[in-house]
Amino acid sequence: INPKIISEAPVAKVWDTVTGHQTYREWTSPFCPGSYFKGDWSKGSKILFLGPDPKTGIEGGMTSVIVENILHKYISIQHNGYVNNGVEDTESSEVKAWAPSFENYSFNEIEGGTEFVLDMDSNDEYYDMFMEMWPKSLEKIKEISER
Repeated sequence: INPKIISEAPVAKVWDTVTGHQTYREWTSPFCPGSYFKGDWSKGSKILFLGPDPKTGIEGGMTSVIVENILHKYISIQHNGYVNNGVEDTESSEVKAWAPSFENYSFNEIEGGTEFVLDMDSNDEYYDMFMEMWPKSLEKIKEISER
């Protein structure tokens, strides 16, 4: 999956939109209203991407590690498993079928703004869902960063 968007905002503003606690909640809402993260975006850091399950309301999400962070240029996230109700799962057969997987963000300075590019691994099961939701999230990144 490799969508991108152009924002008229400078790279630093787009970066802050993607990685800021409050703005993260906004731009990830197409995936899961109430999404947030615990941890930080520095290289080598563990980070949890969490939110309430839309059907059950039980908190869940992903347990991940920031593999690379080049300020205002690039972030690479390695997803290692699920979090269900506070319990991390990195060993089940369900997780081993897809983990590790990577989600990479590139922030390219262009004339008049920033090109934000997503490069993400996806198995067939989730491909259509991501192709529907990512463009909505990218539009939110554009909207928030241009405020």
